[in-house]
Amino acid sequence: MDSRRALGTWISGPQAAAEEMGVDFGYRGERLGLPRSGSGAIAPNGRRIGALFVDWWACSLIATQLISPGDQMTASLWAAGLFLVMSLLLIGTTGLTVGKRLFGLRVIRLDGRRPGPGRVLARTVLLLLVVPAVIWDRDGRGLHDKLAGTVEVRL
Repeated sequence: MDSRRALGTWISGPQAAAEEMGVDFGYRGERLGLPRSGSGAIAPNGRRIGALFVDWWACSLIATQLISPGDQMTASLWAAGLFLVMSLLLIGTTGLTVGKRLFGLRVIRLDGRRPGPGRVLARTVLLLLVVPAVIWDRDGRGLHDKLAGTVEVRL
């Protein structure tokens, strides 16, 4: 094995190396029984981040302008609280938030039903902790989704 190939394997990661050796991982969501593309397919990461940004921005705007103008720390805590309440109400009842609707996404349980309040609470608290949300599996589900038994899909 030449050094360039070894370096390329190290940089691209173990999945790329395994795929180069002929291992077929399938498409994202295949193990969950979801379609490859279209409605019900795993949501792309860019859309998920965009929807999260819109939702967080809206909560931050409300917190800084209406609830706590001038005190940034208090406004950040209010924004997190508003985000939690918004997620509980909107995801718990419709499976989507304003940002998710704008980006064409929905949160569902693995069996296709709407997640209940307990799952939404667990998912949102873990999302607010940030670290579980940035640890993904090969299907693109963050730890917050895995632990809550949910998946974010396209509308």
